[in-house]
Amino acid sequence: MPLVAARRAVRESVSGLPREFWWLWTSTLVNRLGAFVATFMALYLTLDRGYSASYAGLVASLHGLGGVISSLGGGVMADRLGRRPTLLIAQSSTALSVALLGFVRDPVAIAAVAFLVGATSNASRPAVQAMMADIVRPEDRVRAFSLNYWAINLGFAVSSMAAGFIAEASYLAGFLIEAGMTLACAVVVFLKVPESRPERTAVERASGGTDEVGLGTVVRDGRFMGVVGLSFLVALIFQQGSVALPIAMGEAGFTPADYGLAIAVNGVLIVALQIPVTRFIEHRDPGRLLVISSLLAGYGFGLTAFAGSIGVFALTVCVWTLAEIVNAPTQTGVVVRLSPVQGRGRYQGMYTMSWSVAALVAPLLSGVVIDRWGAEWLWGLCAVIGTLAGVGYWALMRRMREEVTSEVGELAVEVPDGVKPAGMKPTGVKPTGVEFSSREAAAGEPTGREFVAGEPVVVTPGERKPPVASSEAEARTGSV
Repeated sequence: MPLVAARRAVRESVSGLPREFWWLWTSTLVNRLGAFVATFMALYLTLDRGYSASYAGLVASLHGLGGVISSLGGGVMADRLGRRPTLLIAQSSTALSVALLGFVRDPVAIAAVAFLVGATSNASRPAVQAMMADIVRPEDRVRAFSLNYWAINLGFAVSSMAAGFIAEASYLAGFLIEAGMTLACAVVVFLKVPESRPERTAVERASGGTDEVGLGTVVRDGRFMGVVGLSFLVALIFQQGSVALPIAMGEAGFTPADYGLAIAVNGVLIVALQIPVTRFIEHRDPGRLLVISSLLAGYGFGLTAFAGSIGVFALTVCVWTLAEIVNAPTQTGVVVRLSPVQGRGRYQGMYTMSWSVAALVAPLLSGVVIDRWGAEWLWGLCAVIGTLAGVGYWALMRRMREEVTSEVGELAVEVPDGVKPAGMKPTGVKPTGVEFSSREAAAGEPTGREFVAGEPVVVTPGERKPPVASSEAEARTGSV
């Protein structure tokens, strides 16, 4: 019976998603399976090339800086050029730059190419997330993002183990293998993944509106930027697992092998629990889930201050790993639901940038705090940041619900007796649960917020309009 139940759970977790999603998922898995360079870069520069630890840190920072810059650039490209061209350009460029990094020897050239690798490799992320939002039905998006996050962690776990063996044989082989597997991802996208960027809607064409969403639009979107800011705080906490935790364990007398055992719990739990936990949370209130995950992350790391054995360290990793499992797909789903259809690339780029900036800030923050006050203060600070993020999510979601309640009270759409508008409740509440402006709907103006297949539906007196598909891909997958 348990085996039958497990099979049914797996089948339900993967069923109903379009074929294009699975090819994109395969591309993600292959890409992460070949992610060797990030794992052994510091060892390559210090042991193989003989450079100092300071220089290795500089190269790592430049690699991260490239990712910060390309997050927005990749988002703009995904909206302007399309998701598929952006992926092809980013993955092909990543393959070439990674291969080049294995051959350059001059320290300035190594630093420059490392920056290029960071920029090209990160440019594909907004396009991948925007494409998944395009081709997957709204009710399946949390599950789809969770499966993609599962593939990322499975691939990283395998590549991390393989990186050590490859490095012992040849560092150059590691660079070339990653370049080859990244190029294979581009081939998969080229052969199997069609373009999914939504065309202008029928409403926009009829009204002569524009589909252009600039970065200024993103920055002026207060609710979305609130999510980005809170995402940055949560990302700062999660970064400590690879930045501060090994340092603190080393100062406490634990060996690198001990840290490896403790942090391995993170990957094992994500691979084992990501899918079943997502099945449990996918239809629950995202605001509440984000509050809970923020608190779990903050206090999970906060408990590290009391760890004195491998077992207790592993227990703290369990706590914040559960937070990571809940936070990742939930937050990505919220970002999609707050993004105008024609600006998904830019919105995803801004969200990705919050994590890239956190990756730059976290090492500096942890280093200063540990050197001046000790690791215990850092873990306490993590608990404080987690609490602030949780309160922030609670306040933001409460404000959004109040705005919806206020707008619903002003709804002035006339509906004839016996006629129910297609895809829309008379109260003005979207089936996907994301708020929209009742005032604008009543006036016949689209808000740019999705609620049926990613597009606004305008219902005028005596008229019953069917929902409009935001793209051919969504029409094919039955999201309308």
